[in-house]
Formats: sequence, structure tokens, C-alpha cells
Amino acid sequence: MVGDTYTILVSGADSDGKYTLIDMHVPSGGGPPPHRHDFEEMFTVLDGEIEVRFRGETVTAGAGVTMNIPANAPHSFVNRSDRAARLLCMCTPAGQDEFFALVGQPVASRTEAPIPLDESAMHAFIEKSQTLAPEFRTELLPPE
Repeated sequence: MVGDTYTILVSGADSDGKYTLIDMHVPSGGGPPPHRHDFEEMFTVLDGEIEVRFRGETVTAGAGVTMNIPANAPHSFVNRSDRAARLLCMCTPAGQDEFFALVGQPVASRTEAPIPLDESAMHAFIEKSQTLAPEFRTELLPPE
């Protein structure tokens, strides 16, 4: 997803739909664009650091920092450092895992980057993401 590699550790099927737990490998420059969703999201930075934009503020979150993103709060994050960051993300209730499975590109390992998309493939990815996002209670927002 967006150059990141997300590994589903606990799916909605595993938790009876209560939550999903995702291991996020975020390379330098990686991170999702602005978005919001009507479910709770919490992530803990396990390694590295990310720049988080939330409630009109930008903060740098390093290893050991946990961020809680309430439902419907616009947010984004980016790895501005020169090394990969690792996050543990929980979404409750589940569903985000299904969205990622439908729009993501499978890779062989937790740290393998997806194959770069050419212009046509990137357009198709964006269109598919925008089409499916509402089904998974997510809204993709314009860049800030």
C-alpha cells in the first residue's frame, strides 16, 4: 500500500470482527495520504520515526510513542527519515484488513517493497482505492 508493506497479524476473521492488528513497514518517504474513517485507529511506533498530521498539528512520533486516532478524524503520516519505520496498528472494529487485501499488492516478506507502479497502474490503484474506500468506511481526502 502506497509503497508501505502491511502484514495482517490478526484479521477481523480471527477476532470475530472486533479488531485487526497490522504490522506496518514504512520505508523512507512512505505513509498514507490524508484520510479519515469511521472506526478507531491506534498505532505504536516500534522502530524509527514518522511525522503525523492530526487535528491540524504535525508531530514527530518516535519509537515507543502511541497515537490514538478517533473515528472520523482526518490524519496522515509520512516517514521523513532516511531509514524505515515500523508501526503496530490496531483498528477497531475490523475491516481495514479487508480493504488492504483488496487494494494492496501481495509481497513475499514483511519488509519487501511492492513493485513500483507505472502511471497506468498507479491510476488504476487510485481509482480502485477511491471506489472501495466508502465500502470500508474510509474517505480519502485531498492533499493538504
